[in-house]
Amino acid sequence: MSRKHSMTKACEISAATRAKVAERDGYCCIICGSSNAEPNSHYIKKGQGGLGIAENVGTMCIHCHHEYDNGKNPEPIKRKFRTYLQACYPDWDESKLYYNKWGWCDDIQSNNG
Repeated sequence: MSRKHSMTKACEISAATRAKVAERDGYCCIICGSSNAEPNSHYIKKGQGGLGIAENVGTMCIHCHHEYDNGKNPEPIKRKFRTYLQACYPDWDESKLYYNKWGWCDDIQSNNG
């Protein structure tokens, strides 16, 4: 039996989060409006430590998700994604979307920042 690293677990999107995000997004792509979409796109990518929480996840169709992750110019999609999440969560803070094994580091950085 394999054990998952704590970062891997924190960055995965749980079934409960997928359901919450799909409902929040009206079961449609938040970029183009397609109804052929899944709640599986991280605003802060998993590889960068993006958490699998609703505030970091959006519903996207396969085309928009591919363009966001692999396209030559993902910035317009990222801006639209950011604006959407900010509208959904008035206290949305991009800095809180990253995995941080040592939560106390945030306090040190903000005090030295």
